[in-house]
Amino acid sequence: MTEYKERFETLDTNVVHAGAPRPNIEGAVVTPVFQSANFLMADEATYDAVRYLRLSNSPSHLALHARLAAIESGEAALATASGMAAITTSILAFVGQGDHVLAQKTLYGGTQSFLDEDAPRMGIGYTAIDTADPEGPRSWEKALTPKTKLMMLETISNPLMEVGDLQAAVDFAREHGLVTVIDNTFATPVNFRPLEIGIDLVVHSATKYLNGHSDIVAGAVIGSEAHVHKVRHLLLHLGGSIDPHACFLLERGLKTLVLRVTRQNENAGRLAEFLAGRPEIRKVNYPGLPSDPGHAFARNLLSGFGGMLSFYAESAEIAEAFLGRVKIPLHAASLGGVETLVVRPSRSSHLGQTPEGRQRLGITDDLIRVSVGIENPDELIADFEQALAGGA
Repeated sequence: MTEYKERFETLDTNVVHAGAPRPNIEGAVVTPVFQSANFLMADEATYDAVRYLRLSNSPSHLALHARLAAIESGEAALATASGMAAITTSILAFVGQGDHVLAQKTLYGGTQSFLDEDAPRMGIGYTAIDTADPEGPRSWEKALTPKTKLMMLETISNPLMEVGDLQAAVDFAREHGLVTVIDNTFATPVNFRPLEIGIDLVVHSATKYLNGHSDIVAGAVIGSEAHVHKVRHLLLHLGGSIDPHACFLLERGLKTLVLRVTRQNENAGRLAEFLAGRPEIRKVNYPGLPSDPGHAFARNLLSGFGGMLSFYAESAEIAEAFLGRVKIPLHAASLGGVETLVVRPSRSSHLGQTPEGRQRLGITDDLIRVSVGIENPDELIADFEQALAGGA
């Protein structure tokens, strides 16, 4: 009987080998793509056990789930059709009509739009909290209601790169019986494994760093067997299942995760230091900079500061001119691939929010987000320098 349980001592080895089918199927070194919608019946005792593609239990899924669980130090994992499928299904698995969520004040635009527009139609309310508030839990307690059930967090926020006191958030949630869900997309398991500090569920847009090659859309949910089971049960009904070929590509991409993210950490750190000294830029958001408001939290929590940064140009005109002058980065949405990408969040990830909402969060037209790739750092910095030097 094929098993998918193998784990190893280090992340470096787990990203390559964890969860691979044993014995190897027909001797294949790489997990094959099982492009079959259905499978022969056996002695299934429950509906979830029926082998069917929508139920996320093909061999392609099982191998991927085992690897995702291993690299995030979880008991179980679930791959989904997109990062938003992972996020929304994880939230809805634990809250319903009349319930209330505490949400970090700056979130990915899709998550924010879901909380602002869709959750209220389902009778779900939320209150934004500042995880870096010096008062910490004292300020969060003011937002609690008798129906608060869940905290929604991001390790490194999108697009302002904020890092809050996540350990305090875990302790607060446990004290008040809340489920914690954290989006670990920007940090990746290379830099941080939230389950190890007591977070209940980790979600990823696996489209980004986990895959790393900008060629699929996928999501991931990792946690305890019990928590992931609840998410999976709801996903079966909502239908956000990932297809086998995407499973294959994501499993392949994971094999180089440590190598890619290590280089991206280094490149982003150097680029952030360079940008911090430029007169065309009024502020750089990167938790690896000692001047960054979240640096102390990031230094204590993270083993690396990530490949994402953002900066405010002196004007929206300078920002727009910069985007037109850079030669190596691509002006495109999304992130986490091997190529450097630049974009204005006000025109991409947060375009769905109102101008007033973006302004309130600090997502203005002069803000540029950079997903740093694996290119030569000296060449990348030189390109940024010539693009900035041109002015508005």
